[in-house]
Amino acid sequence: MTLNVLYVDDERDIRTIVEFALEDEEGLVIQLCASGQEALTKIETYTPDIILLDVMMPGMDGPTTLQHLRKNPQLVNTPIVFVTAKVQPHEVAQFKALGAVAVIAKPFDPMGLADQVWSIWRECQHD
Repeated sequence: MTLNVLYVDDERDIRTIVEFALEDEEGLVIQLCASGQEALTKIETYTPDIILLDVMMPGMDGPTTLQHLRKNPQLVNTPIVFVTAKVQPHEVAQFKALGAVAVIAKPFDPMGLADQVWSIWRECQHD
C-alpha cells in the first residue's frame, strides 16, 4: 500500500524536517509545497491520499487553502490535517468545523510523524 502525502508549509526548515521524517518510511510518498497557491497547482498533476496543511501562511492561509482544495471533486473526501501550534480545544474544534479531520501539534515529534499520518489516514477509512 502506498500513501501519497502532500505537505504544505511556508517554512523551509519545517518542510525539510517533514521530508526527512517521511521520505524513508515504507509506503509513504511525499510531495512538498511552500504555499497554498503552490498546493493548488500541484494537485492538477498529483492526487494525494492525505494532505497536511500549515494553518499560518502568508498570502493564502491554511483554512483558505482547505476551502479551495475542497472545490476539486477528486479531493472532496481526501483527509486534510492541519499542522499548527494552535491546539487549544476551541481552536481544534474550529479547525474541525472547517473540514479538517485532525490536527497535528507543532512542534511535532519527527520520529512519530509517519505513525501519526498512517493512524489518521486509517481512521478516516473507517468513517
